[in-house]
Amino acid sequence: MAGTEPRSRLLHLNGPPGIGKSTLARRYAAEHPGVLLLDVDVVSTLLPGLSFRESGPVRRPLALAMASAHLSAGRDVVLPQFLARVSEIERFEAAATSVGASFVEVMVTDERDNAVARFDRRGADDDDPWHEQVREVVLEMGGDDYLRDMYDALAGVLAERSSYVVVRSVEGEHDATYEALLRALDT
Repeated sequence: MAGTEPRSRLLHLNGPPGIGKSTLARRYAAEHPGVLLLDVDVVSTLLPGLSFRESGPVRRPLALAMASAHLSAGRDVVLPQFLARVSEIERFEAAATSVGASFVEVMVTDERDNAVARFDRRGADDDDPWHEQVREVVLEMGGDDYLRDMYDALAGVLAERSSYVVVRSVEGEHDATYEALLRALDT
């Protein structure tokens, strides 16, 4: 309808760990002023002295509150977060729709073995302590087998949530992957 303001939206970038969700989200936010880059992993770093596991009970509720507040103000949110339980996805969807915002679902992915290898290489070239914490948690949970299980769980999400748009992330092809994301958002 002419003259109607577009609704704010929560853009959920889902996908296996290390696939490039956060990289895409940072670029998207940088190119779209006012978008809240809501990286739940970064929310954990706002809780000094708590480990990844210790921050678990509060980081998603904090992220939900932040998303709701920003969306209520008519601003978009981009959420790069692996979520394999539909109930968790529905919590973010409800946060968006409860304030009149739309919820857009994008699955960023690669072939299974590529995704696992990419996680294993993630953070090798930087000194971000967060990458090391996440790597330790993954090792405790079963390493590459755990990553494969995480990847496989996303197939169930795709089967249950037909609204997802799939964007293939090609390692080292950041520009092409970002352009694919933008095209997917226009459809």
